[in-house]
Parts: sequence; structure tokens; C-alpha cells
Amino acid sequence: MNLLLLANDYFTWSADPIAFSLGPLEPRWYGILFACSFLVGFWLTRKMFIHAKRDPEEVDQLLTYMLIATVVGARLGHVLFYDPGFYLRYPSEILKIWHGGLASHGAAIGIIIAMYLFAKKFRDMSFLWLADRVVVVVAIAGAFIRTGNFMNSEIVGEPTEMAWGVIFTRVDMIPRHPTQLYEALLCIVVFGILWKVYHSYRKSPPEGSLFALFLTTLFTGRFFLEFTKMEQAAFAADWVFNMGQWLSIPLIVIGIWLMIKKVEWSQTPVAESQKN
Repeated sequence: MNLLLLANDYFTWSADPIAFSLGPLEPRWYGILFACSFLVGFWLTRKMFIHAKRDPEEVDQLLTYMLIATVVGARLGHVLFYDPGFYLRYPSEILKIWHGGLASHGAAIGIIIAMYLFAKKFRDMSFLWLADRVVVVVAIAGAFIRTGNFMNSEIVGEPTEMAWGVIFTRVDMIPRHPTQLYEALLCIVVFGILWKVYHSYRKSPPEGSLFALFLTTLFTGRFFLEFTKMEQAAFAADWVFNMGQWLSIPLIVIGIWLMIKKVEWSQTPVAESQKN
């Protein structure tokens, strides 16, 4: 596998999507990073459930909900939002996830539905309480997944003359924005904000606060980063905003509405000197 090499004042990226070969098995970087996102997420979620004195075995069930919701939501999101014409003509292709095509906005919608269904199983668990914990995990998982997109040389950015432009040789020889890495960095920043707020309130933040912050910060960032990304929906090529931006707007609005109308911000954060 060729790593990042400096050539003609731009970085050249020609990584093989296959991490290694083990007989007939050829694990791909995207799959490995996707799996890592769930392992890290599982560990973090257990920690937060233990902090709340909840049974950590509940996280085993939650992981199943999240896994199904992420894959199904991301796939259906791609089908419905980015290439509905193709899948109407070839519906059998919908199930062929290995051919590529997962949409993060679809995953977000799927996860929200899954959280609602999971929270309904417990009388002492509200949707917003659960969402506050899950979005912390989703933020850091997003960094893993976008790094996987970079390894695959997919979801590439628009051409650029910036010094940090990357030539994805598996796509073409044009320097492009490494939008996948921009989004990975955004996810890490959002995770840092959420984790800081979580601990500022002694691991018991105002209900809905982290969910609202996640929706507002992540999708506002995504909205602006979409300007650097190649349009993925051909039919939206002439739109003022691309499909990813239009899908981000309602999530931003929901986040702002939650912060203003639902979150009880009167709860005082714990001073550093008072923390355990």
C-alpha cells in the first residue's frame, strides 16, 4: 500500500482499500474502521450507563438497535436521497451494500428512530436522556467512518489549489479537498465539546442538552463543509444547495429548537474544584 507521498506540491493518495490478505479473506480499511467505531462506542456507552447507575447489559441490546439502524438507515438514505432513479430501475441493487452507497443523514434518521423505539422499552428512560449518551458515541464514530471513506478514496472534495489538496489517484490526477478528513476532524471537535459538557455537569447534563448541541454543531459544520464536497446526487447539480446541505438544515433547526424550548439550562455546571 502506498502511503501519503508529496508530489508536485500536492499530496498523492493511492492507498489500497484492502488492508491485508489472509487466504481468501481481504478485510477492507472501511470495514475495520466501521467495526472499531462500534467497539469504541460500546465501551463509551457502557461507561455512561454505569455513571447513571443503569444496568450495563442494556447496552448489549442498544448496540443491536444502533447497528441495524445505522446500516439500514444509511443504505435507505442513499437510495432515497442520492440515486432514487437508479434503484427504482434496479431494486435488487438496494440490498447490495457491498457495491457502496451509504448516507450519513440516512444513518442519523435511522438512529433517531432506533433510540425512540429503544427508550420506549423502559419506563425510567426518556428519549432525550438516551439521545444525550448516544450522540457522544455517534460523534466519535463519525471520525472513524470518514477516515474509512478517505482510505477508500470516496466522497472526495471539489478541485482545489490549496496547499493541502490531495490527489486521489484512484479517482483522477486533480488536487481535491480532503473533505473526508475535514469531516473526521469536525466529528472529533464535536465529540470533545460533548464530552466536556457531559463532565461539566458531573456526568448528568440537562436532558436533551447534548443531543441539541450535537445536532446544531455537527450539522452546521457539515452544511459548510458540503461546499468543498463533490455533489453526490446528480439530479441536484444545479440546486443552490446540494442534497447534503438540504438534509442538514432540518436537523440544525431541531437542535436550535431543543436548546431554546426543551433544555433546562438553569442547571449549574460543576466547578472544576468540586469535581471528583
